[in-house]
Amino acid sequence: MSESFMDRLISIDSLSALNSDGPRHCAQLLPPRNHPLKIKFILPALTEATSPYWRPIKYSLFPPLGLATLAAYLRPDDEAMIVDEHVEPLTLNDAPHLVVIQVYITNAYRAYRIADHYRAIGAFVCLGGLHVTSLPHEAAPHADAIFTGPGEQTFPAFLADFRTGSPRHIYSSNSGRTLERVPPIRRDLIHRSYYLVPNSIVVTRGCPQHCDFCYKDAFFQGGRGFYTQRVDDALAEIDRLPGRHLYFLDDHLLGDRRFAESLFAGMHGMRRIFQGAATVDSILRGDLIERAAEAGMRSIFVGFETLAPENLRRSNKRQNLNRDYKAVTDRLHSLGIMINGSFVFGMDSDDPTVFRRTVDWAVEHGLTTATFHIQTPYPGTRLHAQMQREGRIMTNNWDLYDTRHVVYRPAILDAETLKEGYDWAYREFYRWSAIARASLHHGTLKHHFKHFFYASGWKKFERLWDLMIRARRLNRMTPMLEAVLSRITRSDRAASLTDITSAPSPDATPERIA
Repeated sequence: MSESFMDRLISIDSLSALNSDGPRHCAQLLPPRNHPLKIKFILPALTEATSPYWRPIKYSLFPPLGLATLAAYLRPDDEAMIVDEHVEPLTLNDAPHLVVIQVYITNAYRAYRIADHYRAIGAFVCLGGLHVTSLPHEAAPHADAIFTGPGEQTFPAFLADFRTGSPRHIYSSNSGRTLERVPPIRRDLIHRSYYLVPNSIVVTRGCPQHCDFCYKDAFFQGGRGFYTQRVDDALAEIDRLPGRHLYFLDDHLLGDRRFAESLFAGMHGMRRIFQGAATVDSILRGDLIERAAEAGMRSIFVGFETLAPENLRRSNKRQNLNRDYKAVTDRLHSLGIMINGSFVFGMDSDDPTVFRRTVDWAVEHGLTTATFHIQTPYPGTRLHAQMQREGRIMTNNWDLYDTRHVVYRPAILDAETLKEGYDWAYREFYRWSAIARASLHHGTLKHHFKHFFYASGWKKFERLWDLMIRARRLNRMTPMLEAVLSRITRSDRAASLTDITSAPSPDATPERIA
């Protein structure tokens, strides 16, 4: 990591120095010690909300579980509220004692303005999240306390200090990270009707992989980088959720095999339908993906990222090297699991043909949906450090770090070609003709219809989604989602399974990323 960037980061030693002088801001609205608190948790709107690419449905999918998790540490007599600015307006004419703001890179400037407002009227303001952990020195002037890393250990410690009138400036999560004895999420603070997937859930923290472009390593630096709940606790949280549909927001649901096996075994008989994320290698290894399908998995997010082996090597995405991507799609299709494939454009081996090659591959292999990104060197990542050393960072305007803008100098492509190719890839993949062609990849008529309605519903009916969002009745669409995700019956699958089992093994005829 370059010295210029390290100067902007904050070490544990300098964090302790920040703590030594006590709060720099004298909050005027604080109650007497140990009295009930009025707490406002805020997720500010991302900058994308004002862009021409803004899709209200994309940001109305999931409630802010991180804030609801922190709220679980409050006392029963505390008064709390959660405001997600993506789905409801934020009013600033109130007077909470404590304001807790979750900061991402593209809502950072908005978060700082909100924080400054509440500090000016005397509230005690806390900032935490990915961006605060990456650039704590930047966030610190806007807060009375900042949190780095996950909050399950630090937020309870802060509350204890705050109630006795002795809060510190910085709370860093290092040793002792665990999900043992974490109280149930405060779902009573979530407006379920504002979200398409109110039944989102997280049962692990972090990821066992270490890709150079990922924020995760910076966020979990200094302690355990991947850990899970107790299976019984995860199943109890699932059992508390109404309806059938779930969405696991974990970075890698299959990352701990023993945990995942026990989780899926415990979910048998619950009649749940769920979606999640996993890596290429975990889908190909063993029978864990079959266990997931039996437990109710119907859709999965897979980080293919690139079709170029050299890009995988350079980004340290070793879990994808020498893996047969076609075997991944075939295996998932055979189980009736729809695929949301993730792809990154602008890596150092990418040339102008990468856009057409990637879209053609995704359509030809029957991906239901695709998420395309322009490579973005987030601060705190090894990718950012490398590009900083090479003098390739073109801007530090965090509003542009949304994977839709080019913020660095690509190795082969020019910035204009990269941006135009990214835009073209989305248009091309979601053309009606492309959706239809991809749906025909599946072996049964029901699979064809499932694919077609899911993909077209996601991208082609924006006005309907907007209407439901404005009416705050988005959860009325959840039964439709459950119907589209419903399991293919054994008779429906028979033909496609026969085709797959009679074909040569993927290992015998590999279409490998070598």
